[in-house]
Parts: sequence; C-alpha cells; structure tokens
Amino acid sequence: MRILTRYILREVTAHALIGVAVFTFVLFTRDLGQILELVVRNSAPLPSVAEVFFFIVPVTLTISIPAGVLVGILIGLSRLAADSEITAMRASGIGVWSFLRIVSIFAVAAWLLALANGVYLAPRSQAAVVRLQDRLKSSQVSFEVQPRVFYEGFPGLVLYVQNVKAAQGAAIWKGVFIADTSTPSSPRITLARQGILVSEGPETLHLHLSDGSTHEIDSKSSDHYQISTFEQTDIPIPVPPVDNTKEQELAPVSQMGTWELWRQARDQKNQALARWYLIEFHRRFALPTSCLVLALVGIPLGLSSKKGGKSAGFVLTILLVFAYYSATLIGVSLARQGKLSPGFGVWLADLVFFLGGAFLLWRAEHRPFEISSLRRIWRPFEGGLQESGGPALRHRADDVFQRAATRHRVLSARFPMILDDYVLRDFGMNLAMVVAAFLMLLLVFTLFELLADILRNQISPLVVGEYLLNVSPYFVYNITPLSILLAVLITLGVMQRSNEITAIKTTGISIYRIITPLLVASAILATGLFFADQFYLPHANKRQDALRNLIKGKPAQTYLNPDRKWIFGQHSDIYYYQLFDSDRDQFGRLAVFQFDPGTFQLTKRIYADRAHWEDSLQRWVCTQGWERDLRGPAIENYRTFDVATFPAVSEPPTYFKKEVKQSSEMNYQELRRYIHDLQQSGFDVVRLRVQLQKKLAFPIITLVMAVLAVPFSLSTGRRGAVTGVAVAVGIAVVYWTVAGLFEAMGNISQLPAVLAAWSPDLIFALVGGYLILKVPT
Repeated sequence: MRILTRYILREVTAHALIGVAVFTFVLFTRDLGQILELVVRNSAPLPSVAEVFFFIVPVTLTISIPAGVLVGILIGLSRLAADSEITAMRASGIGVWSFLRIVSIFAVAAWLLALANGVYLAPRSQAAVVRLQDRLKSSQVSFEVQPRVFYEGFPGLVLYVQNVKAAQGAAIWKGVFIADTSTPSSPRITLARQGILVSEGPETLHLHLSDGSTHEIDSKSSDHYQISTFEQTDIPIPVPPVDNTKEQELAPVSQMGTWELWRQARDQKNQALARWYLIEFHRRFALPTSCLVLALVGIPLGLSSKKGGKSAGFVLTILLVFAYYSATLIGVSLARQGKLSPGFGVWLADLVFFLGGAFLLWRAEHRPFEISSLRRIWRPFEGGLQESGGPALRHRADDVFQRAATRHRVLSARFPMILDDYVLRDFGMNLAMVVAAFLMLLLVFTLFELLADILRNQISPLVVGEYLLNVSPYFVYNITPLSILLAVLITLGVMQRSNEITAIKTTGISIYRIITPLLVASAILATGLFFADQFYLPHANKRQDALRNLIKGKPAQTYLNPDRKWIFGQHSDIYYYQLFDSDRDQFGRLAVFQFDPGTFQLTKRIYADRAHWEDSLQRWVCTQGWERDLRGPAIENYRTFDVATFPAVSEPPTYFKKEVKQSSEMNYQELRRYIHDLQQSGFDVVRLRVQLQKKLAFPIITLVMAVLAVPFSLSTGRRGAVTGVAVAVGIAVVYWTVAGLFEAMGNISQLPAVLAAWSPDLIFALVGGYLILKVPT
C-alpha cells in the first residue's frame, strides 16, 4: 500500500508542479517587462531587482496554486484511468475512499502552502513592492530623461535635452534647455552646452551646467529683460515627492495585514468599508481552501475519465477552475452589495464545490460516473453533421487514418497527406486546449484585479462581459507563441512515447517531413496574428481600454490632447503656450524660442497675447506682443507689435493636435505615421519605435517557437508529455526573459529599436535550426 501511495502521490504531484509553474509564468509575464527595465537601468541594484521578482511571485501563487492542484489531480488520475491502472487498483480492493485518503495528503499539503501564502506572504509582498518601487523611483529619475523629449517630472521645471549619454552614477547631457515655470506667464529660461546630473541622495539631484546663459523677463513689464551668461554653474533639483494616493486607492486592502483587516472591520464605523475589510479577510482563507474542495471534486472525476485520458482531465480543469472563480466572484459581489453576509458570500464557491464533491464521491462509490457520458451533450450536433454528409460519413470509424482516407482530394499533391491530417488533428486539439486554459486563467486573474472597481462603481455584468470579450483577443495574441510551443512539444512528445515517430520513420519518411505540417500551421498562425494586429486588434483594444476606464471610474479618455504646452517645432524653435483652442485654432499667451542648433544659444524670442491661424496666409497671426533678436548676452533688436506674422512661425494647427494613442491601438502604418508626427514635436518615441518593430517581429516568434520545440520534444518524448511541458516552461522562461531584456534595453535607448525587437527571434531561430539539424532523421 505504501508503494501505491507513493506512486499515486508522485503522479499527482508531478502534474501539479507543472501546472503551477505554467500558470505562474503566464501570470508573471505581465510584470516581467517592468522588472527587466529595472535591470537594464544601472541605477537599480540587482538585489532590489531580485526583491521585486520575489515579491510579485506570491501574488500570482494565490491563483496558480489552487489551479495547479486541480491540474495535478485531474490529469494525474486521468492518466492512471486511461492506462487502466485505476481499474487494476480497484480490482485489488482499493476503493474510492482509499484514493481520497491518499490524494488528501497532497491536497492538505497544498492547502497549508496556499494558506501561508495567502494569509502572510501575498499581502506583505504587495506592500513591499510598493515601498521598493517608491525607493527605486528617486534613484532612477535622472535616467528617465530621454533625448529630444520634453520632461516634466521635476517640480516646476521643464527640461529638454538634445543628447543623453549614460555614465557611472550620472547622466551627461548635451544641449540643455530648462524652463522654470514657477511663474507660468514669464518662465525663466536656462540654456547650456553641457550638463552633468548626479544623485546626492534620495531627495536631491545635482545638475552641473557649463557654457550657458539664463534669460529672465519681468512678468509685469516686457521692457525689462535680463541675460546672464556663465561658464560653470550648479543647480540643485529636488526629486518629485512620491504620490501614494493612487496606489492606496487602488489596493489598500490587499496590502494590509490579515489580522489588521479583522481589527479594522471590528472597529470601523463605516459599515460599507467594514464589509469590504471582512470580505478581504475571508477571501484570504477561502481561496487557499479551494485546494481542498477542488480536490474533492477532482478525485471522482479523475477516476472516471477512462477514455478521455489527459485531454479530458485538461478540459475539465479549464471548466472547473472557471466555474469556481465565477462562483467566487458572484458571491463576493453579492456580499459587497449587502445581499449576503461577507463570510457566506466569500465562502459560497467553496460550499457549492464541497457539496458537489461529496455527491460525486458518493456517486463514484456506488455507481461510477463516466466522463464520456458528457459527449451526449454534443452528440446531436455530430449526428446532424453526419446526416448532411450522407450514409458513408454516418458509419465512419473514429480512426483518423480512415477519416482522412475517405477525404476527396482535389489535386494529386504530395501535401497534405493522411499523415499531415493525423499530426494536425492532434496539434490543433492540443493548441485549442492550451489556449483555452491560458485565456481562462488570464480572464480570472483580470476579474480579481478589477473586482474592487466593479463593486465600487456598480458596473453592470453586461459591461464586464463586454470588456472581457474585447480583451480576450489581446490575450490570445500574446499567449499564442507559448501555446504553440506547448502544443508542438505535447504532440510530438506523445507520438515519440507511443513509438509512432519510429514507425513512421521506418516507412522511409524523414522527420523533416513529419514536422512540415506543424511548421506550415505555425507559419499560417503567424500570418494570422500579423493581419489580426493590422485589422482587428487595434479596434478591440480601443474598446477594451475605454471599458476598462469605465470600470475603474476614470473619465472618458480624449484622443486629442491640446494641453501639451511645450512642443518642438519643425525648425530650431520651441513653442510654449498657456491656452490652445483646438476648435478655433487659437493660442493664448504664445511664446516662441528660436536657437542656434550648433551652439544651442537663444537667437530670437517672440511673445504674443493671442495668435490665430490664417488659411490665406498659411501663417499664425500674432497680436499684442513683442519680438527680441539675441546674440549671446546682447539684445540686437527689440520691438513691440499690435499685429504681426513671422515666417518661422508657420506650423499648421494640425501640428499641435497630436493624437494620444497606445501602440496596441494602431496598426503598423498608423504607428509609423504617429511616431513621425510626435518626433517632430519633441515627444518621446523611443518606446514606440520598439513597439513598431515588435509588430513585425512578434508574430514571427510563433514559427520560431515551433522550430525550437521540435528537437526538445523528440529528445524528451520517451519520458512523456509532462516532461515536454516542463521543457516548454523552461524554454518560455528563457525566451521571455531575453525578449523582455532586449525590449527594456531598447526602451531606454541602450539598443536600436530593430535590434531590441528582432534579436530574440534571430537568436532562438538559429538555436532551433541548429538543434533540428542534429536530430536523427
């Protein structure tokens, strides 16, 4: 009995660990880019980066541990049932309750681990992440300044730098323009040929400027204008204070200690807030307890999946996890609205699944429940399809080779063959299951993130459903490469383990011919991802972004932002204005600074109380203002005007109406035009350039993942599909880490955008191609 106990526990635990690893990785990739950007910034020490990494993992484990437990039990027991090992064990006298006792050892251990994580680790991790990010923010502010971009992160200052060069513990700037906007109507302007910025502590930065000048004007009298030059000067710059208000509004409860929640709920006079404290308190115990109730449901279902095998267990995992978390959300929503008590609402899903598991256990002991009976649900649809195909199709066997042999072939081509049908059928089934599992997990995690906002803003379930429907294509787009990697590994791994690869090779068919349909299918999917990103995803992302703002209670986002008060012109000039009427094309209190790009010295300064665009002149007509021509510290010319136009001030109104969009809301051509438009005006386009290249590079990685999966699946296939999944997790971790690292380096201009986006594809394609060439054919 001890041998069987160890055998069953080993089978269940192995699958559970793989499930937890895969689910944790999928959820963790959402924050991977942020962590890797900390790595490439030389102001973030590696110990702090490691802290962020370990702080984020416990939060994802609150979801992935219960899901992994269900994966381990269902798939592990389904594998034993499919191989008739369950039948042999029960024939030897081992009953359902014996299986319950054995698997309960694993379930209780997982429950204790999840309980410790949910009650102690996850809340402390969330609070620690916020504190650590705030601490790192002050040390990295100097590295956030990008060349030829207006930076407004320093209090009361606007900064523009022509070129940035990183140094050890400092930043070297070439061509520095600083506007002190403490008096908005007459900003104090400082220009310098070079500046060196170093950190003097968590609250102060030190800026050393050389070879520059300062321009000041009296806000009450435009006649008073002062220019002072300097060879060397130092400016202390205070670091902007950290605003924790937003973070505390979004997730204050999740960052509180568990027993502090209980005390706050007991002492809180506001009943609505006390109810939310109690909901979070009970939730930290109810979610870990799902390990037990999901195990209670999974044991009888896993024992009953004789025909479905691992695939049936996988499908059941998707359905049960989705059902559990949906019930949890419903219970929490009713508790938040006061229709149920906080304890009953949070524990509702656990209670339902406990009763369901108890019934299934009783049923399994007296009359085993067959999962194959679920096929009756869709059997009428199959019958309809068969009738439409005629009698020959109605009596067709389930064997895929026989189905493929009766297919009408239009051309006598060598591709596709019956073998291709067989391989693609398994590949398509595995891919659909993996995509469905990852999509379900991401949707559940997203719902839990937005739950507080949904309840606080009383969002309709229809709106939430519409948001999930619109965000699903974005999730599918991002998880497809990993899903293809897993699907290829599982498909070829199972074929290798069952000696089908060997049998096919003995007929004279090369391994290259076997993998051809997989590579062709991956190439088609890569093409589909590209066209989806061109024609469908931008519209879906716009819609889901608007719905997310609605759920979070944010004001509707405008796609035109005329409040950008500093814009770099088409020539060597900078525009500053306090008002801009985009409907009437009028400026209020407009200032124009023209400078010599070689010496970075101010050569002309224009100010106008009002300016409006005149189509017939193709110029801005300025009224009630003044003009100064400057040469070094001297003023060569000064005049006032009632009405005037200037040849250099000729950018059309559309130039100042820059659209505010996310890169995910544009296709390739739109993003390229958007980048060109913003770059002319002095806005940050470094990240957008990387995203532009990723629109081409990311779909290709689906084919690269298929190529990379082939040699690993053939080398690990004899040890089963579980080993293939473990290998897939390892490959995915390496790829996404490398890709995120290159992208982060591109985002801070340490790599060109093309290299940042395409290098991971090229590196892994070369590795995959080399390994395929070494596979015995």
